[in-house]
Amino acid sequence: MITHNILKVHSPFDQSLLSEIQMDGSKEVDKALETAYSLFQDRKKWLPSYQRIEILEKVGELMRSKIEELTITAAKEGGKPYQDSKVEILRAINGIKIASEEIGRLTGHEVPMGLTQASVNRLAFTFREPIGVVVSISAFNHPLNLIVHQTVTAFAAGCPVIIKPASTTPMSCLAFVKILEEAGVPEGWVQPLILDNENSEVLVTDSRVNYLSFIGSAKVGWYLKSKLPPGTRCALEHGGAAPVIVEPDADFQEMISALVKGGFYHAGQVCVSVQRIFVHEIIARKLADEISKSAKKLIVGDPLDKNTQVGPLILPKEVDRVEEWVQEAIKLGGKILCGGKRISETCFEPTVIWAPSQEAIVSKEEIFGPVVCVYPYSDREEAINLANSLPYHFQAAIFTKDLDIAFDTVQKLNATAVMVNDHTAFRVDWMPFGGRDASGEGIGGIPYSMKEMTREKLMVVKSRYL
Repeated sequence: MITHNILKVHSPFDQSLLSEIQMDGSKEVDKALETAYSLFQDRKKWLPSYQRIEILEKVGELMRSKIEELTITAAKEGGKPYQDSKVEILRAINGIKIASEEIGRLTGHEVPMGLTQASVNRLAFTFREPIGVVVSISAFNHPLNLIVHQTVTAFAAGCPVIIKPASTTPMSCLAFVKILEEAGVPEGWVQPLILDNENSEVLVTDSRVNYLSFIGSAKVGWYLKSKLPPGTRCALEHGGAAPVIVEPDADFQEMISALVKGGFYHAGQVCVSVQRIFVHEIIARKLADEISKSAKKLIVGDPLDKNTQVGPLILPKEVDRVEEWVQEAIKLGGKILCGGKRISETCFEPTVIWAPSQEAIVSKEEIFGPVVCVYPYSDREEAINLANSLPYHFQAAIFTKDLDIAFDTVQKLNATAVMVNDHTAFRVDWMPFGGRDASGEGIGGIPYSMKEMTREKLMVVKSRYL
């Protein structure tokens, strides 16, 4: 909530006030851009690779000494349960290591010469240079790890970066920037800004920006892309409506735990959460009932309670929205197998809906809440067509013991990644990650982001001695 240029950060669980932060305005935006642009324009101020590596190694050390503090901050402001927030912090620390190691891999290659008479007596090779000023707009659902992905990648690639955290979860970002400063990141190389939407647009669309990293809604992402200056590159990570296809021969017990974790982790507030499960009719109802049985046992509540497995949604209005969508699914013929109701102003029951209509919102849009839909099918081709029918294509999954079926399904699913015998939310930070079509543009993952934040330059040397 913004009041009189003060951002008030509230706990998503009990709505208690966590912090009051001074908002930045147009003057701060211009100052940050000028600082970053000046650093990049003066090559004497560029940081050599060894110095960036040394700094990132120090960042990792400092973060390891603050694991508990960072975990509590992330859990308080983001609502992700304590245990899952701790995993996020450990992932972020590992992400620092990945970025540091990747610096030495940002290399070019030799381009062969002498293949024609016109190219004799020449030696040619490419090398990579930082792209320029990076602006990163982040999301709430991984308040530290996303910040690492969107700042450390730029810094490691040699780019000055300006980071705008989600207004609901700025505390982890600010804590991380302090760690960067303590580790020796020179002034101006990583600058946080706490902005409203209007000033965020001014920041993103400035001609001094060379690269935009955006994580958030498709509506905002595509709009910002349309406003980018000529030549500004971008990576847009939007949401999905992750489909899973289950064949009758799948390992039943192992599959249940994976689907429950993938569907209800962080109350479903993940862009690749399990949402639509298409199950062969032979086992469909049995699987749906078993998922429901496990979902009923999940402990919902205070994210700081170490026993909690599912926390709150980020804002009370999101609980209202999820409740409306579930009620609409019921009216259109869907059957609630478990959950279906709000627990409080901020928490919603883990919910399994049996066979909702394909016209229901829960079948057509990203739910971003603790709701999983199960649909029976008789023909796998039909299930694949339904899985592909939405404009959102991110990660998907197939459960089967038959390799031929697995390979065939992987090829036919429209997705950037397909998991075989695992849930759709699987991710490690060195793999490529991103959506296609309405789900986004460009590929994330620390090594891939770093490469995108550089440009290749060719050098051709002519000499009679070559």
